[in-house]
Amino acid sequence: MRRTSFHGWPCSIARTVDILGDGWTLLVLREVFYGESRFDGFIGTLGIARNTLTDRLRRLEDAGLLERRAYQSDPVRHAYLPTDKGRDFFGVLAAINAWGDRWQSGDEGVPTVLRHTTCGHDTRARVVCSSCDEPLHHEDVTVRTGPGFPPRLLADPAVRARFPAGEDAGTGP
Repeated sequence: MRRTSFHGWPCSIARTVDILGDGWTLLVLREVFYGESRFDGFIGTLGIARNTLTDRLRRLEDAGLLERRAYQSDPVRHAYLPTDKGRDFFGVLAAINAWGDRWQSGDEGVPTVLRHTTCGHDTRARVVCSSCDEPLHHEDVTVRTGPGFPPRLLADPAVRARFPAGEDAGTGP
């Protein structure tokens, strides 16, 4: 089955989904942040098929989230390490983890706990406004077109109806 590409969509969520593709990709990234870096280690912790893992690692490498470094020469074996772009994705996984802790944990409690080593406290991700530090809730946010939104799409009445009146491409922050 051929996968639909969202690469060219005027939406950062769609473009990110294009990289992530499926749940295996998120779980590979989770394992990277938990300290795993080797192919056989991913197989062992995830129980993922080798061909599926190869595909996901290649996708993450091609997207610039992971880099492959040889750690053994005979036979050649590689570690998969996060790049700056990959490390920047940690907050996304932490937010998914916080949501899962709230809505998916059973009576036994959360399966893992994040500890902020800088201050020594257990923590969870919070999504806050970058200006006022208040929590972001969908009912408190409006979406408007930004400078990267294709002007040709603004001619579509359905697209125009989704954004506040008077907000055009290029008028974003």
